[in-house]
Amino acid sequence: MKSQETINRILIAVEDSPYSDEAIRYGMMLAKKMGSKIAMVHADEIPVNTPYVADPMLSETPLMIPEMMEIQEEASKNLFKRIDAEYGEGIQITKYIRVGRAQDEILAVAEEYKADLIILGTHGRTGLDHFISGSVSSSVAKRAKCPVMIIPRREN
Repeated sequence: MKSQETINRILIAVEDSPYSDEAIRYGMMLAKKMGSKIAMVHADEIPVNTPYVADPMLSETPLMIPEMMEIQEEASKNLFKRIDAEYGEGIQITKYIRVGRAQDEILAVAEEYKADLIILGTHGRTGLDHFISGSVSSSVAKRAKCPVMIIPRREN
């Protein structure tokens, strides 16, 4: 495997949380120091509604809620507007809004963007909470084809 001397493309996974803000700050600082290009990805889960239906065959098919998809898309756009206002002055950021499981979409965008490094924040969950919710950062780190930097949130 060839050693990579420079990091040309950084992908930062973002969400509307303080954990993500910490990753954004670190990723932007690193990109400026290294002269790297930056892309950000935000993934919305597919909203589903599974109402009680008398026919068991129908109740196993989740119904997508178009209104929720529109709300999520608008929230994603607003998230990127906030990121641009807070962090993006004078920096060109390629933005990706995807629908699906966060870890899958982050990895897909990393491939598409040809990322040299993925940066994301972590909620730092452990125990049962980690088991139930899973860990996007752990899944990305295990499956990524490039290095992954997981940034913990600093306590104030």
